[in-house]
Amino acid sequence: MELVDFNALDREAAEAALRPALDVPRWSDALVAGRPYAAVADLLDAARTAAHPLTDAELDRALSHHPMIGRRAEGDSAEATLSRGEQAGLGDADDAVRADLERANLEYQERFGHVFLIRAAGRSLPEILSEARRRLTNPPEDERREVAEQLRQIAVLRLEGMLA
Repeated sequence: MELVDFNALDREAAEAALRPALDVPRWSDALVAGRPYAAVADLLDAARTAAHPLTDAELDRALSHHPMIGRRAEGDSAEATLSRGEQAGLGDADDAVRADLERANLEYQERFGHVFLIRAAGRSLPEILSEARRRLTNPPEDERREVAEQLRQIAVLRLEGMLA
């Protein structure tokens, strides 16, 4: 979709277009209300600003659309399609790295009560595993801030890709 097309959508269609990037109604409301945007960079700046801060309820809502890293997202939703594309770029890793990542994912879920979330774009599986291990040592309040930052990065990348 071109920026001019996004600017021209009715409110409901514009909110629906944004939902796969970040399913936080307050965020999409702010972006839709800010139209028209003169440039994609303006929309991306607005997206970063509107996603800061994210409340705990917004984090939980957004996290519900993300599969465990390293696992293929199921279904045909826009979110699942985007996730599969993002994780496809992770490349191959040996079985030991994949098994270690699976264990780290499960340990993370047990510790924090939700999936380990990280912007996969531009990262390798060994790098993601290293980050999972590091973040397992975070206090819960620090980890919530990291998760929110990862969600912002993912949302902006998805939005940028939608408008490319």
